[in-house]
Amino acid sequence: MMHLAFLVLLCLPVCSACPLSGAAKEEDSNRDLAQQYLEKYYNLEKDVKQFRRKDGNLIVKKIQEMQKFLGLEVTGKLDTDTLEVMRKPRCGVPDVGHFSTFPSMPKWRKTYLTYRIVNYTPDLPRDAVDSAIEKALRVWEEVTPLTFSRLYEGEADIMISFAFKEHGDFYSFDGPGHSLAHAYPPGPGLYGDIHFDDDEKWTEDASGTNLFLVAAHELGHSLGLFHSANTEALMYPLYNSFTELSRFRLSQDDVNGIQSLYGPPPASTEEPLVPTKSVPSGSGTPAKCDPALSFDAISTLRGEHLFFKDRYFWRRSHWNPEAEFHLISAFWPSLPSYLDAAYEVNSRDTVFIFKGNEFWAIRGNEVQAGYPRGIHTLGFPPTIRKIDAAVSDKEKKKTYFFVEDKYWRFDENSQSMEQGFPRLIADDFPGVEPKVDAVLQAFGFFYFFSGSSQFEFDPNARMVTHILKSNSWLHC
Repeated sequence: MMHLAFLVLLCLPVCSACPLSGAAKEEDSNRDLAQQYLEKYYNLEKDVKQFRRKDGNLIVKKIQEMQKFLGLEVTGKLDTDTLEVMRKPRCGVPDVGHFSTFPSMPKWRKTYLTYRIVNYTPDLPRDAVDSAIEKALRVWEEVTPLTFSRLYEGEADIMISFAFKEHGDFYSFDGPGHSLAHAYPPGPGLYGDIHFDDDEKWTEDASGTNLFLVAAHELGHSLGLFHSANTEALMYPLYNSFTELSRFRLSQDDVNGIQSLYGPPPASTEEPLVPTKSVPSGSGTPAKCDPALSFDAISTLRGEHLFFKDRYFWRRSHWNPEAEFHLISAFWPSLPSYLDAAYEVNSRDTVFIFKGNEFWAIRGNEVQAGYPRGIHTLGFPPTIRKIDAAVSDKEKKKTYFFVEDKYWRFDENSQSMEQGFPRLIADDFPGVEPKVDAVLQAFGFFYFFSGSSQFEFDPNARMVTHILKSNSWLHC
């Protein structure tokens, strides 16, 4: 970077033909640092000739602007404290300038958002990255009506990636210890996306750059927040490693900011689905810890688990270990009771519900238009009248349909039933009871529910590894 008006500002007439002393070199380096910092984060223009004509007042004002915003003594000079702050790691989003004003106050026009982790850093195991991102999302979920669901392919609202140096968006990273990450405000395409500098040492704790803290900050930008001048705020631009990460909480400044865009969370619940009816008391209501309890159908839904029984379902999430109990009609008034099967296709953010020879598609608490449809549109022969159970393998993009002692396999990519089916359950899932009520995929296993028992099946070893009570998922 060429030296601009700092030569005038600091009144250092240096002859270019003479070698620089150690002190002069340090001052020269400081001017370069400040020039780059103000250009990158405070919208200082790069017109060299223009600055040489000026008396340095513009640069003094920019330094003052930076000092005021970051809580420093406003001197307009490159003093020790100012230079120290300029060397600290921070968010790559400018404090003023390109990302700053957003005159229309951009925000997402919906409360349900999708995200996708495009790639991973080699610094951490994949599940550690997944966990850090999920925890960062929950920070904002807890104080807003917003909910997030992960996609594993295709275009999500928030695309999350790790990259080095120049990575295709004209905002190049600068190596370790400087700009840690940057994010774009809400909108289509690149907007809403988050990029992490993979030259940093990403960690789960405070030994390096904590991924959770940086992700939570960048998500604030993805949701429409600017930088805050409050040094206690998550949205303060400088990186601050909390010593007790387990006790991390948003500052009131952060809460006020995000709620000015989206409002507070719903009064009745902080979850994405809001019931409209209560569960009636009295006989006929299933008890979750009944040792004879069986399920009609089981499905995941945006990271939660749904266990259907008669007119009801239990809803279990990883952030709330106590299962909630609801009427099916409280969430989906047009769905039938006493379901046959259910499964989620993560890549389509859709849960399919089966009863008799029909099926429905739901997203969140909305039943999709154009349903119900006949099960034979999926490729089943006319002799099949109902489905007993179904599960979709999100990695292989295959959905398994179980009917009596046989099963079919459906390819989600081609949207067609595969050749060579049906096959016998006993041949490919040895040890599983042939009458399957429901199936769940979790932790690399398939869980087959039959009556009051469930069979944990390892698909790699092709064997049942445990037999459990069906309601063990409800902490019974």
